[in-house]
Amino acid sequence: MLGFYNYTVLTTYIGLASAVLGMRFAVRGNILLALCCLLLSGVLDGIDGKIARTRVRTAHEKRFGIQIDSLCDLICFGVLPCVIGYSIGMDRIWSVAIMVFYILAAIIRLAYFNVMEEERQEQTAEVRKYYEGLPVTTIALIFPFVFCLKPFVGHFFVPLCEITILLVAIAFISRFKVRKPNNFTMVLMIVLGVAELVVLALARHYHVL
Repeated sequence: MLGFYNYTVLTTYIGLASAVLGMRFAVRGNILLALCCLLLSGVLDGIDGKIARTRVRTAHEKRFGIQIDSLCDLICFGVLPCVIGYSIGMDRIWSVAIMVFYILAAIIRLAYFNVMEEERQEQTAEVRKYYEGLPVTTIALIFPFVFCLKPFVGHFFVPLCEITILLVAIAFISRFKVRKPNNFTMVLMIVLGVAELVVLALARHYHVL
């Protein structure tokens, strides 16, 4: 079959499966489980690069890994947040326009990253230390955090989601540097994600989500 098959891409594929499952939950109205899938995809994306570096890969396998990671990221952190947004009421014409811009910004950022990353890997074997622009994965923490604010913003919740997605989309394609998370930062981000899930679960239990 076409493609390169080894364990280094398995984590990426599981993250994609989680995103597809999250879409199913979202369209059925189970927003909490959809957000869980978004967070899980974010965690898996954070570790797939480390797993890939445990194996000596050919040049073609490295290029394939870059492409497949970005394509899966588009589904996990581009499409899934928009499906969740639509499911909670972002269905007006301006909301759809914001989501189109969001996905377009994610595509542009990922394509630009692919081009620059291939060039960087041809010049050096060092691990990347900085990202340019906001990584698309960050929506996996930002969007659940916005949902944690729902009990406090009332009817302003949907506009808050719209503003958040718009600002994040702009940050995707803005020129500023973001330090790549180290192991300690990754652990903190996972802890933050778990804390968000706890808050969301409590909010749902008390019927405020």
